[in-house]
Amino acid sequence: MDWGALRRIITENNEAGRSGVCIDGEAAKVLAVEDGGLAEIWTAALTGKSLMGAHDLLADEDVRLEPKPNHVKVRWFTVPGEDATQSDEERENAAAFAFAACGASTARVDTARHPMMHKTDTLDVIIVIKGAVDLLLDNGEAKNLNAGDVIIQQATNHAWVNHGDETAVLVAVLINVE
Repeated sequence: MDWGALRRIITENNEAGRSGVCIDGEAAKVLAVEDGGLAEIWTAALTGKSLMGAHDLLADEDVRLEPKPNHVKVRWFTVPGEDATQSDEERENAAAFAFAACGASTARVDTARHPMMHKTDTLDVIIVIKGAVDLLLDNGEAKNLNAGDVIIQQATNHAWVNHGDETAVLVAVLINVE
């Protein structure tokens, strides 16, 4: 995955109320191993009238799976194809490492169905940009999600699984309201 090829455009109003681009560039921060990972785009508080982002702070913060309470976070994430040669123990170790790396070990509430199962206290809007994935849930799944498909994830235990060879690229808008 070429994380540098992903472009984010952030706009803002200046002191005179005129709009302009304040950032035109790559992700603020990337947390990735090979083709799997997260790339931070933007975050903002959802309280009061403040929707001004903290995009300038993202590069200085650790990548966290969930946004802070009363914040929204936007990111790219990838789901590489599953490696059929990995053992169950290797899959479990990789999943445990990935969630620990983004401060989300406690999000792994029930991994009986798949080691990447996790649950966050957020409302997520997920858009498949490239490739294909399946969405596993405790009861059932949504198969063959492709570019253009939109998923509304309502704080449910889930995992993204890619049965193909092409790494899937998705965009997530995570909303955490207390």
